[in-house]
Amino acid sequence: MKYEPVIGLEVHAELLTKSKMFCGCEVVDSITAKPNRTICPTCTGQPGALPVLNRKAVELAVRVGLALECEIHTESIFARKNYFYPDLPKGYQISQYDQPLATDGKIRIETEVSPRRHGDAGPKDVRIRRVHLEEDTGKLSHADGYSFIDYNRSGVPLLEIVTEPDLSSPEEVKAYASKLRAILRYLDVNSGDMEKGVIRFEANVSVRAAGSDQFNTRTEIKNLNSFRALTLGTEYEIKRQSEIYERGGTVEQETLGFNDATGKTYSQRGKESAHDYRYFPEPDIPPLVLEQSWIDSIRASLPELPEAKTSRFIEQYELKPQEARLLTSEKALADYFEGVVSKSKSPAKTVSSWIAGEFMRYLNDLSIDVTNIPLPAEDFAKLIDMVTDKTISGNSGKVVLGEMFRNGGKAEEIVKAKNLAQVSDAGFIQETVAKILNDNPKEVEQYLAGKESILQWLMGQVARATKGKADPTVARELLVKSLEAKRK
Repeated sequence: MKYEPVIGLEVHAELLTKSKMFCGCEVVDSITAKPNRTICPTCTGQPGALPVLNRKAVELAVRVGLALECEIHTESIFARKNYFYPDLPKGYQISQYDQPLATDGKIRIETEVSPRRHGDAGPKDVRIRRVHLEEDTGKLSHADGYSFIDYNRSGVPLLEIVTEPDLSSPEEVKAYASKLRAILRYLDVNSGDMEKGVIRFEANVSVRAAGSDQFNTRTEIKNLNSFRALTLGTEYEIKRQSEIYERGGTVEQETLGFNDATGKTYSQRGKESAHDYRYFPEPDIPPLVLEQSWIDSIRASLPELPEAKTSRFIEQYELKPQEARLLTSEKALADYFEGVVSKSKSPAKTVSSWIAGEFMRYLNDLSIDVTNIPLPAEDFAKLIDMVTDKTISGNSGKVVLGEMFRNGGKAEEIVKAKNLAQVSDAGFIQETVAKILNDNPKEVEQYLAGKESILQWLMGQVARATKGKADPTVARELLVKSLEAKRK
């Protein structure tokens, strides 16, 4: 029997505030900061300490809700979510339950055709069930038979974004997670640093007979903090559940972890239901009441978001959809592209090709974040123009770009220092062409016999002999002319 996945995602994203959700403690990097340095009676749950809501956290949450096309509720309620775990100092988490801040939104995703796909390719709207505020927990670690708790992260403002079970393949899951992360970064509400745990994904996975509309037992894969783990964990769970049903077994509702080393999920505990948490309204925090005028002012301040920017890039710069989506995947990259275009005499499509090619390769090879590009847009524009106007060849341009990334400097200075200026002098190139043809009579005969692919090899010899400085258009023209002359 063929099975199809039914997947929903819960995403927890820390909000970029200076202080915690319900106290004045500073928010610090949970990786680099010394443990238990930014804590107080409130965020460690001491008796008598009272929470005070962080206005900035509410503002950032409203920004997200509006960007996801949600209905923002002018009144929402905080609740106590009761469970006992060492990293939860109060024995409960302050969250929102039956009256969240925002509901009923959507994100449009785009997936491509792939032989590994389960669902259909193309655009798809993923419904957002709810967006609500809560506080983060502490951080638990284990070593040498001991457990250690760092409460620096306890009480940091956290936004939970929950989808409907609208996702039907690991590819769609990754597309949704990537798009949501981009939106959060565009809004400047979350850094998107998954390796630091500031954004964490939880996938709710079930499978059912293809074409069925029933919902089967689901499992939840917790705390996935990379796109790789999210994709592989989802793939494995789909396969595992399908094999269980093929054997005539039953899937247990449980909470799972994912092991990066083995690529497999593993059981952590039985999956809790809402009644297990004994939710009830937080008595120390009154209802959160928002004025519509304040919501409207936040809406007016929203930046151009990825979807709108992609459409504009396609229309304004005449880019293909996949080119535009790459450039708008990060706000910093989109801004950089437009900065280069504004300084360059070359077509926008030429700039796009350079960024998608060698530029992105150097960013990846040198592990440079797009928010910290070391190459000024004006300098990159000058380099592209030097290739466009044939001051240097495309290959020399790649050499210059690598030098600019590694050691800095201006394109003109590097070209002069490395003697990379392109030669268009027909006399100089003709001498080189003549020598190449004289030194390679066998290849010349093959070309004249009809093997025209040899021309590209001969072009390579000219480029090598001139150290890449020969204008390829001139060189090709002279090569063909000289070869054809030998036919007569």
